Amino acid sequence: MQRFFLILFFLLASSLNTALATAPPLMLASSWQDGPDVSLYLVSEKLDGVRARWDGHALWTRAGHRIPTPAWFIRGWPKQAIDGELWMARGQFEATSALIRSSPADEAQWRKLRFMAFDLPNATDGFARRHAQLSRIIANQANPYLLAIEQRRLPDTESLHRHLRSVVQAGGEGLMLHHQDNRYSDGRSAGLFKLKLYADAEARVIGHVPGKGKYAGMVGALLVRADSGAQFRLGSGLSDAQRADPPPIGSQVTYRYNGLTVHGLPRFPRFLRVRDDR
Repeated sequence: MQRFFLILFFLLASSLNTALATAPPLMLASSWQDGPDVSLYLVSEKLDGVRARWDGHALWTRAGHRIPTPAWFIRGWPKQAIDGELWMARGQFEATSALIRSSPADEAQWRKLRFMAFDLPNATDGFARRHAQLSRIIANQANPYLLAIEQRRLPDTESLHRHLRSVVQAGGEGLMLHHQDNRYSDGRSAGLFKLKLYADAEARVIGHVPGKGKYAGMVGALLVRADSGAQFRLGSGLSDAQRADPPPIGSQVTYRYNGLTVHGLPRFPRFLRVRDDR
């Protein structure tokens, strides 16, 4: 009986912790469409990391869960809110995601991580001035684990796509474009954009399709539901390890695709990663 109540206690404590988690207000990007004057935007690489918010005392995921960081990692950081990305290296999203969810922290792995800051959510100026202020703040502190992501200006659309190709060829994910006068606001912004060589989106896992042939005994595909309500299978892109231990039902995954079919389904969808910010 005592064992039963202990288990019940931990389950209730876990549920309470989840219920109390409050997602921080974040500005979200729209997809870029050629046409606007590129020279009015500051352009940075879209990092393949985990979005996080520094509130002046601790780091939080976009879902509102506190990230257990080593004390030395955040020592001397400014007391004001900073929006950024916890990033290890190109192509290291899975390792980064696993690290920030581990407890106790693996200090050797944390030393590979950086918080790449890109905005000051409580500042009221346009983005160009916010970025200049952010750069000054970070330059005045001596902690090497807090860096400002590089922003650059490009003269035209041709230069933008040339830069995009060079970033992707080097292993990058894409670009972010932020209008110089855009103010920070919660939710989808009309002044912040992402640009990739392909489209991507998120979907919720609602089932597992058994594998056949060499994948017998494993998962052949994930059955997922997009935000639009469309349901489809997602098998391409899954590693053997992920087929043996697939993302659980209810988890959110990111997939890439090349346009939509006449029925509104993604064309050639390919699994990219589990978007688990908890």
